[in-house]
Amino acid sequence: MSRPNVLVVDDEAVIREGMRRILEEREYRVHSADSGHAALERLQQDAFDVVITDLKMPGMGGMEVLKAIRVLQPEVPVIVITGYSAVETAVEVMKNGAFDYLAKPFNPAQIVGMIEKALEQKNFMIQSSPPAGDSEGNGFDLFIGNSPQIRQVYRRILQVAPTDSTVLIHGESGTGKELVARAIHSNSQRQGRPFITVDCTSLAETLLESELFGHVKGSFTGAFQTKTGLFEAADGGTLFLDEISNICLTTQAKLLRVLQAREVTPIGGTRPIPINIRLIAATNRDLKEMLRAGTFREDLYFRLNIIPIQLPVLRERKGDLPLLVSHFLGKFARETGKTIRGLTPGAMTSLESYPFPGNVRELENIIERAVVLTGGDLIRPENLEMTGAQSLACGSNFGAVPETAEELKESKRRIREEAVHPIERAFVLDALNRNGWNITRAALEVGMLRPNFQALLKKQGISVRDRSPA
Repeated sequence: MSRPNVLVVDDEAVIREGMRRILEEREYRVHSADSGHAALERLQQDAFDVVITDLKMPGMGGMEVLKAIRVLQPEVPVIVITGYSAVETAVEVMKNGAFDYLAKPFNPAQIVGMIEKALEQKNFMIQSSPPAGDSEGNGFDLFIGNSPQIRQVYRRILQVAPTDSTVLIHGESGTGKELVARAIHSNSQRQGRPFITVDCTSLAETLLESELFGHVKGSFTGAFQTKTGLFEAADGGTLFLDEISNICLTTQAKLLRVLQAREVTPIGGTRPIPINIRLIAATNRDLKEMLRAGTFREDLYFRLNIIPIQLPVLRERKGDLPLLVSHFLGKFARETGKTIRGLTPGAMTSLESYPFPGNVRELENIIERAVVLTGGDLIRPENLEMTGAQSLACGSNFGAVPETAEELKESKRRIREEAVHPIERAFVLDALNRNGWNITRAALEVGMLRPNFQALLKKQGISVRDRSPA
């Protein structure tokens, strides 16, 4: 095994020399820096297994060094030493990602024991990280993070992937539910077979049923040819139903029958078709609350929730923020052809204090904007256009920006409604005009039940009586 590399950062030569003697006797490779700036130069040139830094130093202090390491080499454990021992200081350095805190004076056994524990934790994190090798093949290449919460997700994926058990992924928007589904598929025996995603929020009820189950030619007006459903198309592979909470009760009942019988009958068909699929579903809503409200079937919930996976929100895994920031900075710097060295301490502090209602997806958007808009090689606070505080500070005239997850969901619902409304309106009016404003014929032509078509008319404020929008 190679000797671990340790970087000692202290402005006092006697401390650096003493640490060198102690650690070299125990077979460590010891490197030193006499200031925070010198430490950053070493960190940009070499990789280290552990960094030990003094807290109080002229110019760049140990806290700034700690924050820089969290971006430059985020997997490296940092031990902070200081002669100014205080509970508040210890809490602050631990909150900023230090492995541990040691007050001067200390004896050789204390610092050596702390380094050994730091190396053990680092090795554990490496072993608990996504599998090495062909990351593009195993689906883990887009997972960034080593926090306890995300490592638990890695372990659950690897546990469930070899089975055919149905998985229900719970998580807010932007937490990576589809990434989890793809990783499960890529590590299963079904890899190489189809992985099909269905966004249950993007299709109307009748269209969703046709997409899922298929239909036969002539089964309804407009069914000019037989359509293979996605259950049948995913045969042998994995079907991922995203945001399953948006499926209506009627479709829920049909979905339950398919899962129980392991066969699907296309709309208008009479012959059931056997299916061999692995089903993964995801939701950003509390399905138990929907059970109590009567908007989600209890029997379907228990059929889906065999293996639950709960995805952590970004505000609960802030320890992963430096890793994510580093990943997105590199990604967008390459795409834009810019040279970005990193974030200023002020910019990183702004990100650390932000609640991220849109989770990792929102962070990705923030970093992309910052890379595109910055004119230098460092991202500064003014380059970070974050919702909420940023727009208020700038005196934005765009109105209140959602700051909580619930407000973000409601905002997205309104935006989706505003986008869909004119399309639905044109769809209904065209059907009515083609059928002489006869509701029964119009509903039959588009494959809808008359009550559902009437509900759509009411929603759009269209009056058939006077053949004009209300």
